[in-house]
Amino acid sequence: MIDFRFMILMPMLIGAALFILPETMKILKSMIALLVSAFAVYLSLKLFGSENGLYNLQCVAFPALSDSLVMNVDGLSKLIVLFIGIFGFLYALYSMAYVTKEKRLISYYSYFLITLGASFGAALSDNLIAFVFFWGILGLTLYKLIKSHDEASSSAAKKTLVLIGASDSILIMGIGMLFLLSGSYNMSEINLVTNNSLVNIAFLCLLVASLTKAGALPFHTWVPDYVQNAPASSSAFLPASLDKLLGIYFLARICINLFDLTSWATLMLLIIGGITIIAAVMMALVQHNYKKLLGYHAVSQVGYMITGLALGTPLGIAAGLFHMVNNAIYKGGLFLTAGSVEKQTGKNELDELGGLSKLMPITFIAALIFALSISGIPPFNGFYSKWMIYRGIIDFGTGTGIANKLWIVWLMLAIVGSALTLASFIKLIAGTYLGRRNKEFAKVKEVSFLMWFPQILLALACVGFGVFAAKWVIPTLFKIKAIGNPQELTGMWQSQPVSILILVSLIVGFIIYWIGTLKTSRASDSFIGGEKIQDELNYSPLEFYKTISSFKFFKFFYDKAKKKWFDIYNIGKGFVLGLNTIFSACHTGILSTYIMWIVVGAAILLIILI
Repeated sequence: MIDFRFMILMPMLIGAALFILPETMKILKSMIALLVSAFAVYLSLKLFGSENGLYNLQCVAFPALSDSLVMNVDGLSKLIVLFIGIFGFLYALYSMAYVTKEKRLISYYSYFLITLGASFGAALSDNLIAFVFFWGILGLTLYKLIKSHDEASSSAAKKTLVLIGASDSILIMGIGMLFLLSGSYNMSEINLVTNNSLVNIAFLCLLVASLTKAGALPFHTWVPDYVQNAPASSSAFLPASLDKLLGIYFLARICINLFDLTSWATLMLLIIGGITIIAAVMMALVQHNYKKLLGYHAVSQVGYMITGLALGTPLGIAAGLFHMVNNAIYKGGLFLTAGSVEKQTGKNELDELGGLSKLMPITFIAALIFALSISGIPPFNGFYSKWMIYRGIIDFGTGTGIANKLWIVWLMLAIVGSALTLASFIKLIAGTYLGRRNKEFAKVKEVSFLMWFPQILLALACVGFGVFAAKWVIPTLFKIKAIGNPQELTGMWQSQPVSILILVSLIVGFIIYWIGTLKTSRASDSFIGGEKIQDELNYSPLEFYKTISSFKFFKFFYDKAKKKWFDIYNIGKGFVLGLNTIFSACHTGILSTYIMWIVVGAAILLIILI
């Protein structure tokens, strides 16, 4: 068994030490971060192969803290820790080329390593006090990993900090209620039924923190703004990967360990999951900013995870957790490809891109695989986990509760969400990599090895996790008590025969294409009346999607979304500013008015105390 203090504190202490080094030594910082993250992968693999159990860490300097330093090593925590380590290394490698020359990112690698260590701490902590400590650190580093160099990025950073901080405050209140109800801060010792008001309030408090971190409706609005303004490496590391892993991990703890969900809680989670899937993907459809489109899809995919966990069946829980892992893989990869395009072209708007497939072939192939994966196209990993969710919903429909009887609604929302996801990624791939190339991109070339290698590894994972899901991936990685024996799960799709047929069809297609190119032919520009117009004809794939927002039914919601009617941050901001206006009106500068307020306030306090 490894020393957890070493695993958690080493990245955090080294990250803190990097603050001492000047920013002119950013290359040295990047190399240190890469070495630390590589060692973290080794520790993660070692932990994954270790025995399950609770481990109490002894704190010699502060013995009173020893009771709070309880690490829970089980199938769920080992799964999360493993992928935290893997993603940490891949994004550290990518950052060496993407971040090192970026002068506006101050102390990036310090916050990167602190995030890595705190993520390990949050995933392993059984004690809720220790958990909320590491959880809170992640909110701070999330704020610091966005470059606040202009008004937009500063606003996005502030919005993120406020929403995450507010949810953390609600989390602390929920933890206090849990202690009042159970007499313990250890998650392994708490199991409450959501059948009375106080337990329900505690459940909702913890749920708010989980959904905010994961980025689910209605607490999602920080995600699109953050990823639009943050460096691609930060977006891939936190909102796309670690925040999803930890947010859904905590939701799994809530649904599996801390509470026994009654029918109302299950119905509420399924409603949240379904609305998150559809509402976010509809917003993604009309986005023309590459990164903001990915941000809304990062929200939409959380709906599938919530739906799987809400089912409460072994297949549903396995599906939700598998989709969590798959999403972190392809969504992180998509942000890396977005960063590559941004670095080479300086553009994020789809209207200004196009024709990059021949200039950046590796990035294009990786982006295409990620797009097919998130859209649920076989044999990639996204299809497999979505298939498990579909089957889980169908099996869930055999129950007798209200949520069970509405199974067709949950299934319809999940399937329609996948279709709309495919539609929006057709726009992204066509608008970025296909079509006519902008003349100013003539000198654009593929990114360096440090940037495309992590993309290729994640793309290969999308293929491998889809093709070998039933026979290797799920039985090996998902040894979780709530799931039971993964090999006994019903409804598992056998992907190998289909994968072989798809591979054969691709080979035949390439052969036919190659034979067609053997015949020599002459190509010439089109012209009308002797005037060449080829250069003027360029149909943008974005035009079709613009019509969606013009439909009367959708236009109403899109217009309200532009005015931030559905933005919980904006609603809260308006409420606070409104109160400020009221209180400001009370400050008249007249002494007698202030004396009156003091007397009224004292009278109210006396009434309350009496």
